[in-house]
Amino acid sequence: MIRKHTRTGVAIALLALVVPQIAASGTANAADSLLSANKPTTVSSVEAATFGGANAVDGSSTTRWASLEGVDPQWIAVDLGGNATISRVKLHWETAHASEYKIQTSGDGSSWSTKKTLTGQNGGIDDVAVSTSGRYVRIYGTKRGTSYGYSLWELEVWGSTANGDTTAPTAPSGLASTGTTSSTAGLRWTASTDNVGVTGYEVLRNGSVVGTPTGTTFTDSGLASGTAFTYTVRARDAAGNLSAVSNAVQVTTLPAGPGDTTTIVVAGDIASLTNSEHHETARLIDQIKPNHILTVGDNQYDNGTLTEFRNHYDKSWGKYKSITHPSPGNHEWYDNLNGYKAYFGAQAYPNGKPYYSWEAGEFHFVSVDSDPMDNNGSDSTQLNWLKADLAANTKPCVVGYMHHPRFTSGKYGDNAKIAPYWNAFADVKADLVLGGHNHHYERLAPLNKSGAVDQTNGMRSAVVGIGGDYLYNERTPRVGVEKYFSDSHGVMKLTISGRSYSWEVIDTAGTVRDKAGPHNCR
Repeated sequence: MIRKHTRTGVAIALLALVVPQIAASGTANAADSLLSANKPTTVSSVEAATFGGANAVDGSSTTRWASLEGVDPQWIAVDLGGNATISRVKLHWETAHASEYKIQTSGDGSSWSTKKTLTGQNGGIDDVAVSTSGRYVRIYGTKRGTSYGYSLWELEVWGSTANGDTTAPTAPSGLASTGTTSSTAGLRWTASTDNVGVTGYEVLRNGSVVGTPTGTTFTDSGLASGTAFTYTVRARDAAGNLSAVSNAVQVTTLPAGPGDTTTIVVAGDIASLTNSEHHETARLIDQIKPNHILTVGDNQYDNGTLTEFRNHYDKSWGKYKSITHPSPGNHEWYDNLNGYKAYFGAQAYPNGKPYYSWEAGEFHFVSVDSDPMDNNGSDSTQLNWLKADLAANTKPCVVGYMHHPRFTSGKYGDNAKIAPYWNAFADVKADLVLGGHNHHYERLAPLNKSGAVDQTNGMRSAVVGIGGDYLYNERTPRVGVEKYFSDSHGVMKLTISGRSYSWEVIDTAGTVRDKAGPHNCR
């Protein structure tokens, strides 16, 4: 069995105990102020949608910017809103810190001048005195201090602005919905006022900026159908000062169409010991309000013990345990499925075995325990059960799900060991097979037993390893990949209606990243 890595995070409560690494310590002048608070940011990359650059200037020690893992260089820049005299830059690093980086400034956001080069850094808090000016400040990481990426709890720039405008606009008011479709939500609000002038607004969906209109109306598009979203709006002036947020309004998009009878949330690789993203994906379940949930393994890291389940999975996805149809992964097997069985009970072992089938509407779902086959290359007892179960099925539509995907362009590539399971589904012309293990999302064209694209006789499949544990960027290219992303966590919203099915994949920012179907059962 392959053990996937997890990151050892730094507890927030311990952050204050870290001995600061001070490259050039200095005390801000009496007239200096914090210039970077809630100012616009740009970044070289993000590890996931919820780790955006705005987190590093929001004044919170519980939100952070995180870049892609394992890649140099990476950077984050902040727009101070106007030319400023800069006296100090203070950085609060997460575990994933820079051991070498540059502090750079710019007047236009494109041509950069290096003001400080720091080497031999060990993370924690860097409080760096500088004497420079510019509108933009960039932290340019050239060497990672860990095997991960770069991550900042906070980036603070101190100094004074040339124009002296530090007054934020008033908060927008009267935010209301102007109507919805199955994929859009319209909004309007009352304009803000400012001592100099409002230049625009930021529309936030579930806390993430999704639009920057200059007027007081906005239409958010590309949304998941039948899903609730919470919106707020804030105003910005020419100096970059940002108002407080408006009142919040909840908007629910319309169903995709008549006959959407059953909704199922799908994801795997969920509850990490050190990453909080499984709480964010659980909030998507709150919005979708599914009839069922099915998981594609590695529900709980690192060893799937009952204590780990209770301390992590139970505090997020556990709220929906009564509607969950799980499948186990290799991490549950590190505890010989003891924690998995104790936590889920009869839902995971309805017949005293960690594999079973269940039905909804015209669909027959089969949960497979793929780890013994992946680990040992054989599992005749389960394979014989699977073939018998499929032979006895009377439903016209069949969906299989298990932890290890047979075909994938992800980190671990195609898995020939579990071909017997794939082939058993192929023999009965199953419609869809879902997997995880690779921490990304991927939709593949119909593939036959050998993995070749076969639009007539092949099975559709998808990898949904985006439930909460750290994402993977490694890829093993193969034919048949129709959609792929590994930059955000999320869930699949699978909708079955009569003898057809479709799905939307929604990331933790509330953005629909992929749509498929509707497809008719074979």
